[in-house]
Amino acid sequence: MLKEINRDQQSLSKKSKPATVADKQIITDLADTLQHHSQTTVGMAANMIGEFKRIIIVQLGMIAVPMINPVILRKKGPYQTQEGCLSLEGERPTQRFEDITVQYLDRNFHPQQSDFSDFTAQIIQHEIDHCNGIII
Repeated sequence: MLKEINRDQQSLSKKSKPATVADKQIITDLADTLQHHSQTTVGMAANMIGEFKRIIIVQLGMIAVPMINPVILRKKGPYQTQEGCLSLEGERPTQRFEDITVQYLDRNFHPQQSDFSDFTAQIIQHEIDHCNGIII
């Protein structure tokens, strides 16, 4: 179901709680909302739709990949960049890493571990920051 975008910085600064199987509907709602905003965004975190669970979704080409309870295990190659956010106006400076390794649960709550680089790594870092209550 398409959800409204949360733009309240006070609530966005709250840390999200671990997701459970009971939170599966949030994945569908995130996917629907991401698809609706596909012209302006490539990733979302659950708190952006008012759900404070550790769930993100990232557009990888034609596929939107949900990541449940994601944790960055490894970061390499720090760099400075500017980012925008659907929940905020304008762009802000931030530090990201070129290469990351992420451990997460997939849509079926099966454990996964993957390496990501470049823009995909940047998106994932941005969305995990949301889960941690960090706003760029």
